[in-house]
Order: sequence, then structure tokens, then C-alpha cells
Amino acid sequence: MAETPRIILFDIDGTLVTTGGAGAVAWRQAFEDLYGIPADIGQFTDAGMTDPDVGAKTFEAVLHRKPTARELAQLIQRRLEHLPEAIADSKGYRVLPGVTERLRQLSRDGHLLGIITGNGDGAAAVKLARGDLNRWFTFGAYATAGVDRPGIVRRAVERGEAMLGCDVPNHDIFVVGDTPLDIQAAHAVDCTAVAVATGHYDAAALREAGADHVLETLEEELPLSS
Repeated sequence: MAETPRIILFDIDGTLVTTGGAGAVAWRQAFEDLYGIPADIGQFTDAGMTDPDVGAKTFEAVLHRKPTARELAQLIQRRLEHLPEAIADSKGYRVLPGVTERLRQLSRDGHLLGIITGNGDGAAAVKLARGDLNRWFTFGAYATAGVDRPGIVRRAVERGEAMLGCDVPNHDIFVVGDTPLDIQAAHAVDCTAVAVATGHYDAAALREAGADHVLETLEEELPLSS
């Protein structure tokens, strides 16, 4: 058991799992249901964006106006309705290398594990469920309209510290993600950014983006001693 518990916050897509495009399938079905347009989010958005931003940018691109708050909420809700089937049917879904073993090890070592994600909390739970990963996370912070990635990390840090009952030094709070946006969010809240090259960015790109540490996969040990 570690003498000093760390708070370790994990992104989901590209870090813990890949859904094999199931998220995009559910978005396409939501746009088809509500507007008769099978929109492809990949044409209009980038990896690491939050669900509200993905929905809003795709809406604006295909309908040529910004969504109202209610329209965006309905779109996100309809996408969530379709997501469980899309995840279940995805032939490309997989838990990424080393993830299950690393989460078990970190938990058994006494560190507090949380989720930070651009997904809403419902979508996050669905994506983790197929890989049986929800068991490792006792708290998290999720995307809502108007909250950016630094805000998500900040909220997760507050929840983690509340669970531990104390302030945790920033150097003992680690953000593990796979995109430059994860790195920027970690540094905006003065946390240590650990990038893993299992998403859309290779190790060189993640180093260039300013990651404090870069791992090829979570089969490698996290650098918690620094």
C-alpha cells in the first residue's frame, strides 16, 4: 500500500477503451431521428472534444444554425438512448492494452481513481460497462454544456479531495489521457499530465504537446514517484 495516496484521473475514449466508432453511430442515429439527417461527427469534430461541443458543432454544420440549449439537450439525450445498442453491436470495441491490470494495481496500491471525460455521465458508464471497468472508479467528473475540459478536471479534483478528506498536493494528482486537450486541461489545473499513445496521437505528438510523461500503453507503470 502506497504511503502517499495519489488521485489519478482517467480519460475514457482512446485511454481506457476504444468503442470502434459506436459513439459516432449513436450520434448519427440521433440526428436521423430528430432531423432526418444522418450526420457524421467525424467530418466536423476532433478527438478530445466534449459531447456538448461535438453535438453543437455537428448541429451547426448540418443545420446551418446554432442549436438552442433545449435542442442540444434533446440531441444528447437521444444519442444516449442509442448508445447501449451501438456499444453492444460494435465489433471494434476493446479495452486498451494493460488497462484492466493497471487499474487493479493502482486501486490495490491505495490510490484514488476517478474519471474525467468529455462524455456525459450516462455515456461514460455505458462505454465502461462492456469492458467491466466501472468497478475501479468511485467518482468522476463529466461533460455538461458550458463546462470545458479544465473545468471537468477541476471538478474531479474537488470531488477526489472531498473523498480523501484533505487537500492533495498538485504533484500528487495525475491526469491520464490520450490527446493534447487532456494535457492542456491537466496543466490548466496544475496537475501532472500523463499521456498514453493509444488514441489518435503518437508519442512524439504528445511530447510536443507538453505532456509531463508519455507512455506507449498502460502496460507501462505510471510515473508516480515524481
